Amino acid sequence: MPFRLSMPKRPEAGKEYDLIIVGAGPAGLSAGLYAARLGLRSLIVGEEIGGALADAGEVDDYLGIMAIQGPELAKKFEAHVRKYKVPIIRDKVVGVKKSGNLFSVKLLDGTNYLSKALILAVGSERRKLGVPGEKEFSGKGVSYCAPCDAPLFKGKITAVVGGGNSALQAALLLTVYSPKVYLIHRRDKFRAFPIYVNNVLKEQRIQLVLNSLVRRVGGDRRVKWVEIEDRLSGEVRKLEVEGIVIEIGSKPPNEFFKSIGLTTDNKGYIIVGPGQETNIEGLFAAGDCTAGPHKKKFDQVVTAVAEGAVAALSAYEYITLGAIEVNY
Repeated sequence: MPFRLSMPKRPEAGKEYDLIIVGAGPAGLSAGLYAARLGLRSLIVGEEIGGALADAGEVDDYLGIMAIQGPELAKKFEAHVRKYKVPIIRDKVVGVKKSGNLFSVKLLDGTNYLSKALILAVGSERRKLGVPGEKEFSGKGVSYCAPCDAPLFKGKITAVVGGGNSALQAALLLTVYSPKVYLIHRRDKFRAFPIYVNNVLKEQRIQLVLNSLVRRVGGDRRVKWVEIEDRLSGEVRKLEVEGIVIEIGSKPPNEFFKSIGLTTDNKGYIIVGPGQETNIEGLFAAGDCTAGPHKKKFDQVVTAVAEGAVAALSAYEYITLGAIEVNY
């Protein structure tokens, strides 16, 4: 199960901070840690600790920490931040407004907090297939989190949809529980790292279903089959499965960004400069929700943590030295 944020006593409504960090994933927690070490009075608000880590399987590419499950790494990140007494609120931010030199951050329950600077580290949202049956069977065989739900599919034939790192990791994890895993991908080549591709190709319990699209998910009370279409021949057929994990990427909360007045790219990601600065003075962004000419789009824990640290330093300089030039 994903690790859940604990529920400490909330700070008093209307309290003013030097810095508010929206998001409690690797970027947000890293920003919180560095902000605390820089002496900033900070608050972190996030819907779930760890962000994408909460749903991740094994992480073996974060330097110095070998072969750790995503939720466990999230716990370590949180513990490090809490060491510095940074308050963390589990809630959703629904509004951000800047008035004069202060940002007002509104939570879902109507509570507001104020800050001199703001860091957005909200990550991105999981994409849906948008096919008949997907919504109806969500939680009834349709999953978006292999680490969360893989044990539920013990002894059952399953399917994974996607061709990136997360999809191949999900397929490999499911082989621990499932005797057969269909890996459905719309192309004939994977976008995943070679190590994952090689491991999938060696795993006999994984059957590749390439150049194929999922058209429908069906069953009775739970998933019993998925309907797929071959993109080359047009042939439509059903695969009998009792679970399907959808790993087709993510998208940023673009409408939220628009409501703030942030400049985004054509995919909806916040454009940032080399210091993680945005087009709004005093507002910085870090992690998977960002893009820009100074950034290589590489959504990994290590890059999110680095960007969070840079954003915290930029926020510190903004608060102590004044305005920071927007460099993009």
